[in-house]
Amino acid sequence: MAARNTERLNRVFAALADPTRRDLVARLARADATVSELAEPYGVSLQAISKHVKVLQEAGLVTRSRDAQRRPVHLDAKVFDLMTTWIERYRQAAEERYQRLDALLERMDGKDNNRTDTRDAS
Repeated sequence: MAARNTERLNRVFAALADPTRRDLVARLARADATVSELAEPYGVSLQAISKHVKVLQEAGLVTRSRDAQRRPVHLDAKVFDLMTTWIERYRQAAEERYQRLDALLERMDGKDNNRTDTRDAS
């Protein structure tokens, strides 16, 4: 399970490393769209946008459905939970390190009079 999540995260972050794909995700967060609609603001071919959508789809960020002649692209927000969990784990670890550093700096400055370092008493 962890290895599968790691592989999925690798694909998601690799897909989002491209600014065009990040922009497509931002646009799809507002509303579903077809490849033609997604391609409108860019000066690139439909094939180029289709390749970007395929990368996003393989990463699990988007899905496509069929609606008569349309094949709208949908953002799959579930993968953001996986990303948020991963980021939050490291954010908390970094926050704890900064808190320990702050405590150490306060002791060094003599500003923390409420704490006693038992190692100094020996």
